Amino acid sequence: MRIRTGFGYDVHQLQAGLPFWLGGIQIPHTHGALGHSDADVLIHVICDALLGAANLRDIGFHFPDTDPQYKGIDSKRLLRGVVALLHERGYQVGNIDSTICLQQPKVNPHIPEMKRVLAEVMGVDEDDISIKATTTEKLGFVGRQEGVSAYATVLIVRP
Repeated sequence: MRIRTGFGYDVHQLQAGLPFWLGGIQIPHTHGALGHSDADVLIHVICDALLGAANLRDIGFHFPDTDPQYKGIDSKRLLRGVVALLHERGYQVGNIDSTICLQQPKVNPHIPEMKRVLAEVMGVDEDDISIKATTTEKLGFVGRQEGVSAYATVLIVRP
């Protein structure tokens, strides 16, 4: 059995009036993340961590923001594509551990739904996905509510 780990980090600016997508669901809020796609920072870090674990570069390499076909794309489609790339190379997702850094809105009430959606997209058990949320105690760009960031570590296995 081959076991590999990966790490992902991403940041998106928050802007008034945009929809806020996080973990594959839309969360009601006055601000949303700005990006070429739907700017779902949690899915982006999971994609980067999975790609890194398989030594397949990063999300921008596979889905460049210069390509108009990805403008406004649902990040769940990107995640499906990443999981398909892993499967082509004989890997399966072992587990995911992630942290979202966001001052507002509160994320904890939405975590069960995010886990359900992400598990369905990746074809894994909800128990294989950990999503945590934290504020930055009003420090930095997250604390000033200018942006959202996220981190993820993953384990992939090739039986």
